Amino acid sequence: MFALQQDEAPRRAPAIWRTMLTLDRGLVNLVGRLTVTGSVPRELRGRPLLMAANHIGVFDAFVLMAACKRIGLNPRFMLAGGILDAPVIGPALKVSGHLRVDRAKAATAVGQFAEAAEALRTTREPIVVYPEGRISHDPGLWPERGKTGAARLALAAGVPVIPISQWGAHEAVYWGTETVHGPADLLPLAKSGLSAPLRRPRFKVHFGAPVDLSEVEPERPGAGVRAHAKIMQAITDGLVPLRRHEPLRPRFHDPTRPTDTVSPWKPQR
Repeated sequence: MFALQQDEAPRRAPAIWRTMLTLDRGLVNLVGRLTVTGSVPRELRGRPLLMAANHIGVFDAFVLMAACKRIGLNPRFMLAGGILDAPVIGPALKVSGHLRVDRAKAATAVGQFAEAAEALRTTREPIVVYPEGRISHDPGLWPERGKTGAARLALAAGVPVIPISQWGAHEAVYWGTETVHGPADLLPLAKSGLSAPLRRPRFKVHFGAPVDLSEVEPERPGAGVRAHAKIMQAITDGLVPLRRHEPLRPRFHDPTRPTDTVSPWKPQR
């Protein structure tokens, strides 16, 4: 279970976050070539909205930010507490109004979940979340099984869900290592990241149609599982055309990324 905290959300994104999004757009354009398809319906803008994306690499959040900016959105993210507590970047992200996700004690889980749903229900900027919880370990880089937390929050808050499918960001920077013990652990990331502007990978992001959760009754047992499956299937369906020339495995080989799981959403050929 998670606890999610939110500062008072202004109608307009804070200046520091708008500046960071502008800088991010320049970074993404420097590193590769961004193509965006789909959009978010006008009637869903300026209201609570959850956007769920597949997780393919350490650079994909930067690509998602640039893609959202291109279609006129200033997204915020559900971020782990460790990121928000980090020096320098942590305070900037806190001021920007991102949502904090922390592990909660079982004794207070119900109350904290209710607070999380209320925070999501009252925000006026789209919130981006990775239902998988980590970069996919599937050999083909198809979405992992993921967790139901985002789906259950969407049901509890009664907010629409937009699936985001992305491909190509995994080519910018290597996965690296689970924990960093020294400079040697950062070397693969540095080498791959510095060579990316020369390779110019193509980043593809697709905003899908809102996921239809109308048949999922929040109070019925298993509602979160069913909603999660619909969301993950929508993300996968949008991913298929983005990687039609790489249906089995990515052409780009990242020797550092673990490949020890199998995606349950991978299309059957």
